[in-house]
Amino acid sequence: MNKREAAQAVRDWLLSEKLEARDVEDQQAHLHMHVKYPPSKRGHLFNVVIPKNRDLVLVYSVTRVDDGQQEKMKEYSGQSPNEWKKWLHETRLDLTRADLDWVLHVGTKVQETPGPLQAFNLSRPTWLDGLTQNEFMHTMRRVWLTKLSLIHRIKFLFGTGTGKPGPVDDWNKKKAKQSTRKSSSAPNQPREVDTDETGGFGRDFDPADWA
Repeated sequence: MNKREAAQAVRDWLLSEKLEARDVEDQQAHLHMHVKYPPSKRGHLFNVVIPKNRDLVLVYSVTRVDDGQQEKMKEYSGQSPNEWKKWLHETRLDLTRADLDWVLHVGTKVQETPGPLQAFNLSRPTWLDGLTQNEFMHTMRRVWLTKLSLIHRIKFLFGTGTGKPGPVDDWNKKKAKQSTRKSSSAPNQPREVDTDETGGFGRDFDPADWA
């Protein structure tokens, strides 16, 4: 299956599953779509990407941790720094066992204790020579269930939060670097495509609806 065939197949599969999707302008991708998954009014934002320089379809979803939950994490790490480190360690192990690629954005350390979990990015590639509807849809489902599991874990220990996305130190640093590069780059230089989704996703979403 080539990239053109893969892009059409992905569109057909999303349509057959009644998943809302829209195209995203991306100079580095043959296909980039925002997809709402699961197919409900409280679905979360997923990205489906076929990069120009890779023979694969990438499914990923980025989530910002609620501001109130981050505050609870700060309190917890201050009172029990070793337990907080253990919580992060176990979270990393569980994500690795989930057969996904992942990135945890953790706040700046305070006296050698990691800051709060501020955001997480879960992704999984499927190479085109193994792309089928079954593999693609199970990838969407696997990313979703792993995301849901982490949402439950956060809510169980740190509450439901305030409904306001918290800060993400890594993204603030990245934006500062990008603004510096833009001011010094030539005007005809190709735009760098940023795959981070810095908005808050599913703020009215209740994971208990899909447990």
